[in-house]
Amino acid sequence: MPPGGHIEPDEDPVEAVLREIKEETGFAAEVISIRPSEQFSYPEQLPAPYTILVEDISGPGESHQHIDMIYFCRVLGGNNGAPATDPTLRWVGQEELKSNGPLDVAGCGVSAAVPEDVRLLALIAIEAGQLAAENAEEGP
Repeated sequence: MPPGGHIEPDEDPVEAVLREIKEETGFAAEVISIRPSEQFSYPEQLPAPYTILVEDISGPGESHQHIDMIYFCRVLGGNNGAPATDPTLRWVGQEELKSNGPLDVAGCGVSAAVPEDVRLLALIAIEAGQLAAENAEEGP
């Protein structure tokens, strides 16, 4: 599963996603902008999420819904292949995701199915990251 969590008081969604990535993986990251900002300086604009999901959550206590803002991000500093600080985390590439089978869970010795939404969004995120890298190399 990708990093995620709740927005803290006085935090905007972008600050939250970057904080969650840092807390859960140890990596500093940046949001990949899906579309350019509008041409005005005020009010401040934040990068839009790729999509927003509404998930029904059940469990102990009262059932509720989570509103998930899905941002695509990339690791800063060129360490995309470096191991995460948590040994239970690992990078998953396009070929593994396209195989549509269960994936080995790092450090556990077991395999787990990847939810279809996570699999499809991860493939789209990889393509968005590749496109952003190509555009950065081309320059303005």
